[in-house]
Amino acid sequence: MRWLTLYARSRQVPTSAAAVALTALVVWAFNRGGGTGAVDADAINPIVYFVLAAGVAAGSVGLGGQDSALDRTAAIRWAPRRAAHALLIGVVVGAAVLAVQAAGPRFAPTEVVLRDIAGLAGLAALGAVLCGAHLAWILPIGWLGFTILVPPLPPTTVGKAIGWMTCPAGTGVSTWTAVALLVTGGALYAVAGPRR
Repeated sequence: MRWLTLYARSRQVPTSAAAVALTALVVWAFNRGGGTGAVDADAINPIVYFVLAAGVAAGSVGLGGQDSALDRTAAIRWAPRRAAHALLIGVVVGAAVLAVQAAGPRFAPTEVVLRDIAGLAGLAALGAVLCGAHLAWILPIGWLGFTILVPPLPPTTVGKAIGWMTCPAGTGVSTWTAVALLVTGGALYAVAGPRR
């Protein structure tokens, strides 16, 4: 159990968890009147995209240790730990958003929250591989910015794949895109680790 505590501290897990909890608490506090949450069961309040991306960005800081050379020479199997870490970022952030929805306003269907958090966690893991852990937040935040700022794409297969984050629930192409991002990013991160 001691190794888990040391791992969590070296990966800044307590700070990241506090940031996720604080973000969820602020969103709940500002929306607890219920006036700004999604009214229709299938409606999506855009605030959910920002909350999910902010949580993943906070968690992505810990995708690398303080000394990458030490990590690479350690006599432990890193692949399972890396994969678990990337998945846990998604689980914790998704659980925080779903807890806020259970306690107050409804921002999006559960399927949309799970799909988006899976894709964003995969993007963060891929960002750690391509840019390093300290810049792993670039891909999830960049994709969010692109999705929000670019005019909506036509509802073709390519348009749904690029705009997977904002597609309604039940859109198969967007779900498979998010799953592909999670699997690809998670696998590459587990095998290669963060860039130095």
